Amino acid sequence: MTTSIPGELLLRVGEALLFAMVVSFLLSPLVKSFAYKIGAIDVPKDGRRMHKKPTPRLGGLAIFLGFMFSILIFVRPIDMQLRGILLGSAMIVVLGVMDDSAPLRAGFKFLVQIAAALVAVYHGVVVQILSNPNVFSDEPYWFLGWASVPITVLWIVGITNSVNLIDGLDGLANGVSTISALTMLVIALLVSEGQTAIIMAALVGACVGFMPYNKNPAQMFMGDTGSTFLGYILATVSIQGLFKYYAIISFAVPFLILGLPMFDTLFAIVRRLAHGQNPMSPDRGHIHHRLIDMGLSQKQAVAALYVVSSILGLSAVVLTTGGAMRAMTFLFAVAVLAFFASRIIFPREIAETRHEKEAAQQHEIELHPAVDADKQEDNNG
Repeated sequence: MTTSIPGELLLRVGEALLFAMVVSFLLSPLVKSFAYKIGAIDVPKDGRRMHKKPTPRLGGLAIFLGFMFSILIFVRPIDMQLRGILLGSAMIVVLGVMDDSAPLRAGFKFLVQIAAALVAVYHGVVVQILSNPNVFSDEPYWFLGWASVPITVLWIVGITNSVNLIDGLDGLANGVSTISALTMLVIALLVSEGQTAIIMAALVGACVGFMPYNKNPAQMFMGDTGSTFLGYILATVSIQGLFKYYAIISFAVPFLILGLPMFDTLFAIVRRLAHGQNPMSPDRGHIHHRLIDMGLSQKQAVAALYVVSSILGLSAVVLTTGGAMRAMTFLFAVAVLAFFASRIIFPREIAETRHEKEAAQQHEIELHPAVDADKQEDNNG
């Protein structure tokens, strides 16, 4: 499957990436001023938010514009599928700007996201065939038939919201999206998908250009404008560039590339349902929150999740070039290495945090012994 990469394609990929990066970087201060003018400010008002002072959001608008300008200049021709992706992404960005300015109802946002997904579907962005993950089956492919449209819409809307849900720490969603897009860029080059490579290069560049304003401590957040846009583009382009290959890798590769936001979303839904909560209700149980509660700083938590996302991305590349067994071996080996590395690097922070929590609980018991006794009696009863 691996072929030599034409030098002309590499040049266009580099140009698209650099152009999107410069445009996104230069537009970020203007977008920041615009956010203040329209009141798109994130005020820390609950325990889920990690920042301490009001911070402008809407930074995703700079990412979107950098991406769009680069696509319009470097992608030729813009076919029907790409036209649908761009139209749908514009709908998502308009929705995000409105939501960042004045929060909208979740139901309304969900309907607009479905409409944006259907726009892409109407233009031919559809998962029609999946490779069978059961390697022992006599049927190597699943032909989805009538189920292709609902499955495609579910994939697009699901990934769109998954990236949005991990946007809880400075630079997290932006960096994870950059790693995912870079992985798709490398795979597209390896399988000679030139258009997909240029699209992903534009997305990588736009994300990198915004990063100086979004890294901890963040000067500006990307907001729903950015997180939902990034999720939408990754979801739709993964359909065009990855799902369509008639090979065993086509089923696993997108799930590896987008594994971190997908796992966090599924874990959040299961957690909330187990506690009798609305699966769409916000809470402070996401992976990045748990890392913070373990004692990691924001920078350490973000770096740890970058590593996880990179491992999954590398596994996807290995799966593309070396087969399933080699990819699984690589993923297992790196996961074991990462586990032991984390125990070496972070044990002191974790131990100190646990000690502080235990001390606080003991202090609470000493201050309110009667209340604690009542609780204990209730538990025994």
